[in-house]
Amino acid sequence: MKRTEAQAPTIQVMERMFSLLNVLAAHPDPVSLKHISEQTGLHPSTAHRILNDLAIGRFVDRPEAGSYRLGMRLLELGNLVKARLDVREAAIAPMRELHKLTHQPVNLSMRQGDEIVYIERTYSERSGMQVVRAVGGRAPLHLTSVGKLFLAHDDAQRVRAYAARTGLAGHTRNSITELPALERELAKVLQYGSARDNEELELGVRCMAAGIFDDQDKLIAGLSISAPADRLEDSWMERLKATAAQISAALGHHAKP
Repeated sequence: MKRTEAQAPTIQVMERMFSLLNVLAAHPDPVSLKHISEQTGLHPSTAHRILNDLAIGRFVDRPEAGSYRLGMRLLELGNLVKARLDVREAAIAPMRELHKLTHQPVNLSMRQGDEIVYIERTYSERSGMQVVRAVGGRAPLHLTSVGKLFLAHDDAQRVRAYAARTGLAGHTRNSITELPALERELAKVLQYGSARDNEELELGVRCMAAGIFDDQDKLIAGLSISAPADRLEDSWMERLKATAAQISAALGHHAKP
């Protein structure tokens, strides 16, 4: 297939270098020069010359004569990119799109100890709901949809320790204040990959949440929709999950098939 000018590097040696790196990336073990030449269509002497230059820059390693693998410099550069990835920066545009659909507050929260902290929110006066937790506000894990996501990803011992530390204090008549009930709730969170708050933090307010994961498959934040109890629509859940997955992908997460 003929590639367009926008798809191909304008300098031939750069295109060849990318081809070599892609072949090395496809193999977990060192690759022989012969195999690299066959895969790229480059003459062995050409491939050898470019690989040697890449080795000088530590983009390629030569564990033994005639074989090559990706070098540590790529890891160093990758870590720099990862360090610059900001979950708030990745989330803000998708959050605005989700808000356009629901016309209800969309919240981005992270865990700090035994609480979640709200780090971003998109909302408008049209939601018909007063915002009770401003950006920077905190709430107990077991009373919030995002907090339940984090607790569900803890092991049973950590959940019991959390219950002992906090006493599972409630805020409303709907709050979960007993460990067995919380454990049943967390099992449902893991089963469905989402969590809900049924007027457990604030009477008259319900929430739904989905997790945001990094490139190590670690839960690092949660995305939630808050709405008056009679306005939260179950149909929003799939869009919420898709938006959370979009943000996760921007952070380098690869969804499991």
